[in-house]
Amino acid sequence: MKVEVIKADRLKPLPDSSSLGFGTIFTDHMFNMDYSPEKGWHNPRIEPYAPIMMDPATMVLHYGQAVFEGLKAYRTKKGSIQLFRPGENFKRLNRSCRLLCIPELDEYFLLDALKQLIAVEKNWVPAAPETSLYIRPTIIAMDPFLGVRASNTYRFYIILSPVGAYYAAGFNPVKILVTKEHVRAVRGGVGEAKTPGNYAASLYAGTSAHKLGYTQVLWLDGIEQKYIEEVGAMNIFFVIDDEIITPVLNGSILHGITRDSVIALAREWKYKMSERRISIDEVMDAHKSGKLKEIFGSGTAAVISPVGELKYGDKVIAVSDGKVGPMAGKFFKALTDIQYGREKDTMGWIEEVNI
Repeated sequence: MKVEVIKADRLKPLPDSSSLGFGTIFTDHMFNMDYSPEKGWHNPRIEPYAPIMMDPATMVLHYGQAVFEGLKAYRTKKGSIQLFRPGENFKRLNRSCRLLCIPELDEYFLLDALKQLIAVEKNWVPAAPETSLYIRPTIIAMDPFLGVRASNTYRFYIILSPVGAYYAAGFNPVKILVTKEHVRAVRGGVGEAKTPGNYAASLYAGTSAHKLGYTQVLWLDGIEQKYIEEVGAMNIFFVIDDEIITPVLNGSILHGITRDSVIALAREWKYKMSERRISIDEVMDAHKSGKLKEIFGSGTAAVISPVGELKYGDKVIAVSDGKVGPMAGKFFKALTDIQYGREKDTMGWIEEVNI
């Protein structure tokens, strides 16, 4: 399929890249493509950023049949633009599609279309330190129908947003609250899909945590409420003695691409890296015995997020004396150096955008 390009008549002023927030500013253009049973995925186009017109009965509004992704484009010191493991994002998008009964897409075509969109919007990729262009591919069910079934028609779109640090505090330790009152997902559901309902399910507990001064919630498994799963917007890692541990993927944990990158680097560096079940009691006991060295999260938005405080029930523990631990710092530097082209990519993770 050939991508039609329709340029905007008027362009927005570019924002000051030194004072960017996260997810509030959007570029001049977006990518759109439609699906119908007769035509399959068709009519791919880059066109001016605009609202999507839909009937009040559109199925996504009532039954939440939707999936999305999140990745970034980075400006290097030489002025080039590159993507970090975008193929993995489109593989995960199709995995989410399968779980939500949405027709899958050609991953190679999506990557090419994304590169074309970024080339059109190249001036929106910021150059200030640690800024980037956030990329949000999304698919929504479009049938106007008030009945519970999979939609027959869909819209796929990509929007772009220049962003700064995900957390206003930047690369500094965050405070995490462990909840046993709420669960986000259970095995056998759509917990491993990147679908809006999973994030809606996290809002109540997240809001409660914020009121207590905590940045995010650490979720336990939905059955025993004993084993650690993930944080609201991140996968989670623990450093206990000389072992780096992250919860094993079990059907209710997101297949994090940054998570996978941390695991790959840890093994490249010959660290003891384990994907296994880990209980909250094991973490608390490790802290009590002095074996818990670090906790950090991983995700596209923040890359690596050190955890400085953990609250579980009535117990509050300080991690790494409330400072950035050496492991978190090393992974953050290694990943961001690759993403911004400061170091050579020896892992085959970078895709350059031809501008």
